[in-house]
Amino acid sequence: MAQRRAHYVLSTHWDREWYQTFQDYRYRLVQLLDRVFDGLEDGRLQGPFQTDGQAIILEDYLEVRPQRRPQIERFARESKLVIGPWYVLPDEFLVSGESLIRNIELGRRAARSFGGRPSDAAFACDLFGHTSQMPQIFAGFGIRGGFIWRGLNPVAARHVIWRGADGTEMPCYRFVPVGYCSFAFQVRHANDRARVFDAEQVDTDLSAYLEQEAEASEVDPLLVFDGGDHQEWDAEVYSVVAGRMRRGAGRFEIVHSSLDAYLEEMLPQADRIALTMEGELREPGLHPAAVDQQWLIPGVLSSRVWIKQQNAACQTALCHWAEPLGVMASAAIGSEYPQGFLDVAWRWLLKNHPHDSICGCSIDAVHEDMRFRFHQALGIADRLTIQATRAIGAHVAGDVTPDALRVVVFNPLPQAVDGPAELDLQIPADWPTFNEFFGFEPKPAFRVYDAQGNELPYQRLAQAMGRSKVRVLDTRFPEGYKTNDVRVALPLAVPATGYTTLTVRAGKDGLPTRHPAVAGLATSERSMANEHLAVTVEPNGTLTVTHRASGRTYTRLLTFEDCADIGDGWFHGMAVNDQAFSSTACSADVALVHDGPFQATFRVRVPMRLPDAFRFDAMTRSDSFVDVVIDSLVTLRRGARHVEIETTVDNRARDHRLRVLFPTGADADTYLADAAFDVVERPIALRADNHLYRELEVETKPQQSWTAAFDADGGLAVVSMGQLESAVRDLPERPIALTLLRATRRTVMTDGEPEGQLQGPMTFRYWIVPLAGAPDRTDLCLLGQRLAAGLRAAQLRPEDVAYFRGSRVASLPPTAGLLEVEGDAVVTSLRRNAGIVELRLFNPLTASTTARIRLGDGLWAEGRPTRAERVDLEGRPLEALDASTDGGWSLPLRPKEIATLRLATP
Repeated sequence: MAQRRAHYVLSTHWDREWYQTFQDYRYRLVQLLDRVFDGLEDGRLQGPFQTDGQAIILEDYLEVRPQRRPQIERFARESKLVIGPWYVLPDEFLVSGESLIRNIELGRRAARSFGGRPSDAAFACDLFGHTSQMPQIFAGFGIRGGFIWRGLNPVAARHVIWRGADGTEMPCYRFVPVGYCSFAFQVRHANDRARVFDAEQVDTDLSAYLEQEAEASEVDPLLVFDGGDHQEWDAEVYSVVAGRMRRGAGRFEIVHSSLDAYLEEMLPQADRIALTMEGELREPGLHPAAVDQQWLIPGVLSSRVWIKQQNAACQTALCHWAEPLGVMASAAIGSEYPQGFLDVAWRWLLKNHPHDSICGCSIDAVHEDMRFRFHQALGIADRLTIQATRAIGAHVAGDVTPDALRVVVFNPLPQAVDGPAELDLQIPADWPTFNEFFGFEPKPAFRVYDAQGNELPYQRLAQAMGRSKVRVLDTRFPEGYKTNDVRVALPLAVPATGYTTLTVRAGKDGLPTRHPAVAGLATSERSMANEHLAVTVEPNGTLTVTHRASGRTYTRLLTFEDCADIGDGWFHGMAVNDQAFSSTACSADVALVHDGPFQATFRVRVPMRLPDAFRFDAMTRSDSFVDVVIDSLVTLRRGARHVEIETTVDNRARDHRLRVLFPTGADADTYLADAAFDVVERPIALRADNHLYRELEVETKPQQSWTAAFDADGGLAVVSMGQLESAVRDLPERPIALTLLRATRRTVMTDGEPEGQLQGPMTFRYWIVPLAGAPDRTDLCLLGQRLAAGLRAAQLRPEDVAYFRGSRVASLPPTAGLLEVEGDAVVTSLRRNAGIVELRLFNPLTASTTARIRLGDGLWAEGRPTRAERVDLEGRPLEALDASTDGGWSLPLRPKEIATLRLATP
């Protein structure tokens, strides 16, 4: 028989933090890499060493061993170190598609910074399932082959063609039977702590391992991957492998290699691979552990939900605010694009994306460290956004009189906003106030005018008097001052990726500032309606919503369901002796909070009496009960086609899962949910052979921001922010179940960690969207972005305008937009990359479409783009777009296609 080449790849799978803190792990990492580099240096280790598909371990190492950077750079140049392509190994379902791209982008940049060529091996073997668009994302970087394990179950062969949502195909090696740890188990016996090294036995086991791989591999080259969890280079085992390398004789030629070198030999034979799998890879573990030990681990979607919420807030702050506002400020007034700050913010955020961090399955100390990183990323993004909005607002033409404020309202998304919105106005404390009746409560007196000078009616929602503020100036000490803060609802029209300017003027002393009384949206003491929807709050706190266009009425919306959770960060644990409680049997306190022409809001307070914990001694829910108060604000705005909910849960119970239910009444067998650069369709029913699986399929599945169940005549979508787990239950009414929280005591490798119980108040925001039939996928994705991003305002006094304008001339119009995108395309990024404006968008449809990109007027004072060019994710040119007659561009998009455009000047 012809000799077959076996690629021996030395690596380690490095969880940056998990059952130990980052610093504990780093201590071990430094020891590991010291020994690897010493071995490479003195020749005991031939090399190369693969850095677990990620680059960050070298950065972590060099913080402790900075003197070894020249050595690392030499190893990288000599290909003795193979780095990347990731910066960190993330969980694909818990971060945005844009974050996945930035992760690979930074990992490849880091590899090049060491003088090496980034790895083109898509190493994703320990990630908890795979999103449908990863083949297209990897291909955008020129990465042609992958290495996977979890989320699929074939064991007879070692290879699979993974076809992504858009049709991109990526040949993959699949690890079996113990995943990427198979060599560590079968040859190194790293799971047997007491085992004594026996060179002859290792050689025998190595031969058996090679025979096993040869029998299962459809292609000629074999992979021998030596990279188990946190495993150091084992010099004794390596000596046996190296001996076989030197001998070279026999059925197998073993070479010290890399994943990239293996792919170079495997990919030309990819036509031999018989098995193709499509889209998401989320199969639970099927086989007995002796055959294959893959676990999907689906419970991480809802573990320590605050992590998911903060991550979503950071992604929004960077992608929908700091970056596009940086583009706007640089284009409009020539401000420096804050690339350095953005790079730092992204590094902080990506350090929270490793799969044992973002998953919420680590010890408490790990997740406390994550809070700090989130704060750094969000703090940088917010500061950059504030700076950009103030600077742009100060450069709007015209002066601000001493009795006025300039309020510039920004919309970061490339679709215009037109409708009622809420604003928080900081009215100077020395402005006049007025009183109603006998002077019980002073109210700030002010009037609001739009960009054309027309007075705008507003609905006063709330106020807080005498609030302390501080103003920081470059050459002066901080200045303290007082404001009377007023929240108002008013009609606003804001251009796409643009702003509009309002002027707030002081009222006259003692005279009221009111508008003619008109009917509000409330229709009774517990109902409200607008042009599209009628909403009634029932005595038990659930909602009845009538959709006028379809005539369908939906009942028992906003039902809260609570069951036991005896699991951990990995799995929702289902107890045999469970008791599932429903809020439909509760009584609610209902209060009308706001009633006006622009919005109505009800407060719905539902106290649920729940078992205080799970009794693990008896394996039942406790007979002792506590009050878990669920306090929701339910808002309907004029012209809105959705109902807004903000729910605060004061969690005082332990060991439980809380979900909110929305019966859709849909006659459907499948449903839709959004994913990274995609909208996926999933069956509602669980697999018929679920009982045969080692790891059960569960009804809860991932989403990015929305889930929809519908039939030809109607249905519902639920849009949320930072809630990544949902389900459509296989019940007659097809209820959507949105997981709010899981409170658990178990943590792997510990006796339990208390912070997993999530005690105290938590707030969740979500919208109910009645449908008239199949939903507009693009519109729901945009609603998810709108919920996350909202609007922001920069408020300027006369002295602020002078300060932020400086010596430059104020020339911006009172209303302007930078860029608008029309059609069935969802924009995920607008930034400057290598100094050039870059736009990324995707087609969520299963059919081809065309996106139309138009540049606005008034904001392109610096370098208005005149040409558009498609590029790949490395920035390499693909094709130029022809400009349309209005100076914009039309971009054809294939089904599910992701496209990146560079908008440049000549």
